[in-house]
Amino acid sequence: MVESTPHAWRAADEYLSDLLVGRDPALERALSAQQAAGMPDIEVAPVAGKLLNLLVRMSGARRVLEVGTLGGYSTIWMARAVGDQGRVVTIEAEHVNAAVARASIDAAGVGDRVDIRVGRGEDVLPTLVGGFDLVFIDADKESNTLYLDWAARLGHPGTVVILDNIGRDGEIVDAETADSKVIGTQQALRMLAEDPRFDATALQTVGVKGWDGMALALIV
Repeated sequence: MVESTPHAWRAADEYLSDLLVGRDPALERALSAQQAAGMPDIEVAPVAGKLLNLLVRMSGARRVLEVGTLGGYSTIWMARAVGDQGRVVTIEAEHVNAAVARASIDAAGVGDRVDIRVGRGEDVLPTLVGGFDLVFIDADKESNTLYLDWAARLGHPGTVVILDNIGRDGEIVDAETADSKVIGTQQALRMLAEDPRFDATALQTVGVKGWDGMALALIV
């Protein structure tokens, strides 16, 4: 029997990625560009990127909103899924990150489907036109409730909302935590539970990103 350890989680995640995702030169180049620019290694795992792609396709989403571009890795996954007539609007607070992402997205051949808006989410979100079919939130955790509120405002009944990094190494159960990221996550989960605009669940995961997870919600 394999012992459940971070090493075993990573090995199993890599096995699943090799089997179900495979090699992808454009995505690998995007990660290399991100690393070369000194960005943190906080992009979604390959299996999660494939999940985003499948969720966009399953839901039939044609207008996608992403909060938190980073190096464009998850953006590419979703831009591929929206189709030739689809669009992804992605928000990135850092100009340098946005420039790296722009180059990688263009190199992946989906640049015409992606609109990168540079600025803080709280400033950019009020300028957007609603009607998004899917919203992926993967930015500063302290602002999660603000992003969820705007997801509901900018979506419609049936919009899929995905909130990343809800596991926080299990600290979400700690009512006394002083970690602002954990507190922001706890507040977001309570909002998904109590706000009548959402019907939601959450899944914790283990893998190359450690003990993590994501919440999935439908705007009702």
